[in-house]
Amino acid sequence: MTEPRYLTASSERRFEATVDRMLDDRVVLDTTLFYPEGGGQPADHGTLSVERGDGDEKDGADATDRWRVVDVQKRDTVHHHLEPAAGTTGMPSEGATLVGELDWERRWAHMRYHTAQHLLSALLLDEFDAKTVGNQLSTEYARLDAAYERFDDEDLALVERRMNELVDDARPVEWYTMDRETAEATLDTERTRIDLLPESITELRIVEVGGDAEGDDPFDRTACAGTHVSTTSDVGTVRVTGRTTQGRERERITFELD
Repeated sequence: MTEPRYLTASSERRFEATVDRMLDDRVVLDTTLFYPEGGGQPADHGTLSVERGDGDEKDGADATDRWRVVDVQKRDTVHHHLEPAAGTTGMPSEGATLVGELDWERRWAHMRYHTAQHLLSALLLDEFDAKTVGNQLSTEYARLDAAYERFDDEDLALVERRMNELVDDARPVEWYTMDRETAEATLDTERTRIDLLPESITELRIVEVGGDAEGDDPFDRTACAGTHVSTTSDVGTVRVTGRTTQGRERERITFELD
């Protein structure tokens, strides 16, 4: 079973791992920083590489085999889908030690957008009693679906202004684990949406956005397995770009980050 280091070390971008299994173009590692697609967040991309040994007949001891990580999916464990880079043939060998490097620009964008989505979800719940019912983010924009009849221009202006105030507050963002029984007894289930999680999940990862400088209660606590920045200031300026109706009492808000 792959150790999901992306849950505890989301600011790291380079790591070493051992190949546990090879499955066609997929590799399973003993540990990984690559985030698998899920929760509206796309998979990380990057590379895995290994230095060839002295006895290799290809190009000598200093040559390196490299594979592009083009997709990451979580099934029984984390599967990294690979494509050989130029000059590399074949796939890694089981038991080999590889060096993984994330496409950090892509990951950083996902961390910013995912944190912004948490701010937006909490804000819509506070201001409009509108629950988040879906979301999707990318490196260039994000969208969020809310259970609400219709947002007007004034609503969107309010959302954009409040989002940027939260960014300017530089509120801390942290994550930790909590057993499900304690979470259900102590946290606001309207925000955590614990009821949507399978009963088999007994330990939850909670992402918390801190209160303001006066020491208020946290702005938001949500059960989430995504990656996030450590302060809202890293989100950057938020620009709400529009809204569309997705059906009866379902509105979609789109936004971009500078």
